Amino acid sequence: MDICTGLDDKAWDAALREVPGAHVLQTAEWAAFKAGHGWEPHRFLFREGGRVRAAASVLVRRVRGLPWGVGYVPKGPCLDRWDDEGLWAEVLTCLEAVVRREGLIFLKMDPDVEVAPGAPGEDVASLLVRRGWVPSREQVQFRNTVVLDLSPEPEVLLAQMHPKTRYNIRLAMRRGVQVQEGGTADLEAFYRLYHQTSQRDGFLIRPFAYYQDLWSRFLASGIAHLLLAYHEGDLLAGVLLFRFGGRAWYMYGASASRKRELMPNHLLQWEAVVRMRAAGVREYDFWGAPERLEESDPLWGVYRFKAGFGGRFVERIGAYDFPGGRGRYVLYTRLMPKVLDLMRARHRLGEGGGPG
Repeated sequence: MDICTGLDDKAWDAALREVPGAHVLQTAEWAAFKAGHGWEPHRFLFREGGRVRAAASVLVRRVRGLPWGVGYVPKGPCLDRWDDEGLWAEVLTCLEAVVRREGLIFLKMDPDVEVAPGAPGEDVASLLVRRGWVPSREQVQFRNTVVLDLSPEPEVLLAQMHPKTRYNIRLAMRRGVQVQEGGTADLEAFYRLYHQTSQRDGFLIRPFAYYQDLWSRFLASGIAHLLLAYHEGDLLAGVLLFRFGGRAWYMYGASASRKRELMPNHLLQWEAVVRMRAAGVREYDFWGAPERLEESDPLWGVYRFKAGFGGRFVERIGAYDFPGGRGRYVLYTRLMPKVLDLMRARHRLGEGGGPG
């Protein structure tokens, strides 16, 4: 197995596309964005017989006031076969070496490995535990999601939806809601909607400068797509999608408190599905679902909206940490929840929508 570390951004993304199901948070564009916000990227590409077998984009950040750092493999690593223990061993050996070499308190990963009958999730989780990885107390991204297969024709996709969802899409059309593609000039207006949504639904967001950097960068690269819903010139809702390889993700959503009876969000999602399918996307990820499929879960209402489009609930293994030393890992992971609790005390947490 050959491990390559010196690929430039273009070569990295080209190689990453060769791995089935590779995630957009493993791209060079995401690493470059995070590098502008205090993270140091490290990339490892695994080739065997001239074929790309796996990829891992690792982000490292120094902890202020301490001689150590923390590491994160966002939605990675990506492997061409999740059930190949030999390949996992190669990848994990490399990642565990990063922990020692960089002096990390821990390295976190949250790969897109599904837990279901016939899926490799339980075997992968067992392998990680045997190697000293521990289930993380803090999830950076949503563990579970709703995924829609875009291989059927649009009329079939529409027929497979919940009748109420289909009705609301057509209602928005009849009432004159129109969806347009936006650009960088629309980001400030989209953020105002996003801020309004965060206050209404009770989740934390960052200042506009952070999102302006992120959204404009990804729009310019062609990875992001901004769709905006208007009624008689009035901006009612928007979604920002990420697209990479054969996958698309509904990363950010925002809506006004007015004219909600026009159902702009339903039409927006339908337009997103149709446009992503036309662009060659095979899988549409609604990005976020409950930890448990129970009505008491805070994301139950969000799940019902997303599931109405005909997608299936996907449970994943979630985040795992590899500690660089038990003492400092335990100390750090006990302190961080207290910080988060203080943040939660100020703001009721809901579905923020975007990645961390």
